[in-house]
Amino acid sequence: MNGDKKSKQVIVIRKDLKMRAGKAVAQGAHASLKVFTDKMTLYKDSFLSKKISSMFPIANKAEKNWFEGSFTKICVYVNSEEELLEIYNKAKEASIQCSLVKDAGRTEFKEPTFTAVAVGPDEDEKIDKITGDLPLF
Repeated sequence: MNGDKKSKQVIVIRKDLKMRAGKAVAQGAHASLKVFTDKMTLYKDSFLSKKISSMFPIANKAEKNWFEGSFTKICVYVNSEEELLEIYNKAKEASIQCSLVKDAGRTEFKEPTFTAVAVGPDEDEKIDKITGDLPLF
């Protein structure tokens, strides 16, 4: 990263839902990828007109560092929907790229359910202000 600040992404999973391990992993993967698919939708016209190798102009500096660096992801957990939404809202207020996953409710849940949030990628210290006290998953 050539002296740039380190970047990471934190995946937050709801532990109170007692999801099977595979379901929790899938929900975290959805959250991680959704950060970028949301951004692609936002920049749809410029994104679709370019090859994959030239898409990085839509990424901010922390995202580029993350793609080009160690691609760090950390999984943590919360114990309620309220906690999950609080993390998501704090990240949005801090202008950190984030995504919120709402499971469709077709397998483990009887109705659509918020399951996971991805925070970042962004600079470590910015993300740590929001997720740094959460326990590892």
